[in-house]
Amino acid sequence: MGRRWRDGRGTLVVHGDREEDVSVSLEVAASYRARTKGLLGRDSIAGALLLTPAGSVHTFRMRMPIDVAYLDRRLKVIAVRTMAPGRLGLPRLRSRHVLEAEAGAMAGWGVRAGVRVTVEA
Repeated sequence: MGRRWRDGRGTLVVHGDREEDVSVSLEVAASYRARTKGLLGRDSIAGALLLTPAGSVHTFRMRMPIDVAYLDRRLKVIAVRTMAPGRLGLPRLRSRHVLEAEAGAMAGWGVRAGVRVTVEA
């Protein structure tokens, strides 16, 4: 999967147990600068933010609790955690990408360990 990620927008498609896949608006942060900024300084996010490459995240200086999904190189969800502001997330061994969203959003989309997601430009 030699995909070259770029900063920008797209659609996250969640392939879960439901009859239909769930599509969510997505921002991609692939550059160092975009990954460093992440969700800092925001009060909300419409959809999700994909940090790539990333193995862990922190929520220092964040204004809201967030859901964090750790993804392997095939975009399969390794783990999902909700993090309050001011926390340091532990690195996940096989994590290559991290998905962030407002706390509670991922459960509604069906994002949980074992589920695959895809990204459409």
